[in-house]
Amino acid sequence: MKAMILAAGHGSRLHPLTIDRTKPAIPFLGRPLVGYVAEYLKGQGIDEVVVNLHHQPDSVRKALQRETDLGIKIEFIDETPEILGTGGAIVNARKLLGNETFVVINGKIITDINLMTAFRAHRESGAIATMVLRHNESRENFSEVIVRDDRVFGFGNSPHSFENGSTPLMFTGIQILEPEVFRYLPESGASEIIPSFYKPAIAQNRNIHAHVAAGRWFELSTLERYLEISLAMMAGEKNSVGVNCNISRDASVNNSILWNSVIVEAGARLNRVVVGDGVQIPADSRYENSVIVRADLVRETDIPEKATRGRFEDANYIVSLFQ
Repeated sequence: MKAMILAAGHGSRLHPLTIDRTKPAIPFLGRPLVGYVAEYLKGQGIDEVVVNLHHQPDSVRKALQRETDLGIKIEFIDETPEILGTGGAIVNARKLLGNETFVVINGKIITDINLMTAFRAHRESGAIATMVLRHNESRENFSEVIVRDDRVFGFGNSPHSFENGSTPLMFTGIQILEPEVFRYLPESGASEIIPSFYKPAIAQNRNIHAHVAAGRWFELSTLERYLEISLAMMAGEKNSVGVNCNISRDASVNNSILWNSVIVEAGARLNRVVVGDGVQIPADSRYENSVIVRADLVRETDIPEKATRGRFEDANYIVSLFQ
């Protein structure tokens, strides 16, 4: 069985960390996100992977170089000139995916969900597709998936409006698909899989299996989530520090994530800060709950609409979190 990792997105809500790389290529505790996804698939018995590319494609190729050395066969497919969405991406990769059951997974998640258990449930159900779901205990901002008798019947609102006392279910970004799904998807151009496939298939009473999974699952799609989940996964470490960093003995750095080649000058104070590659933190400066990248990377005209706006301070660009 093959898997497709979705890695073409712009990562607008993770701007400015995604200026020079796509979202799945950003480092998470010293390793690219998409590398964790590839290793996860390998651990689940899948060693043939298709990866779609659009925004900063070379950043994904570079991020996955280690995985090819570990024996994972990776095929890349470009989406040009436009990004194709989840449905269009799958159609674009049809020849590479073949005519057998395949897995699609977002390239921005960290998980240990047992995929083979989900696959066995998919086979037993005889479904055209299986959505791997989890209980949204914390009522995070993911749309509800409506399930009855282990089948998906629709999609609801934000969990904040969930009032019946039970825990809503949410989609993990992992799905198991039969080749028949291609009959529903447009043959060319951009499309999204929920409106193009799932909703019409449900309306036709097709069997969309709902597999509610246990296990760890983290999705890093916003700056706030990136910071919070990184801190939660640091296993008691004070900071996560990349290579070639220079932190002055007279600086204070706590609960922070420093990428590569970061300089922190004397008297600087950082707390709960993400610092991008090549940033120099000036002496005696103070930053908290912030993301900092080099200002020369940022052009105001290119800041995405969904991005949190920041400010320029000398050689750096700072985005304040939890506004």
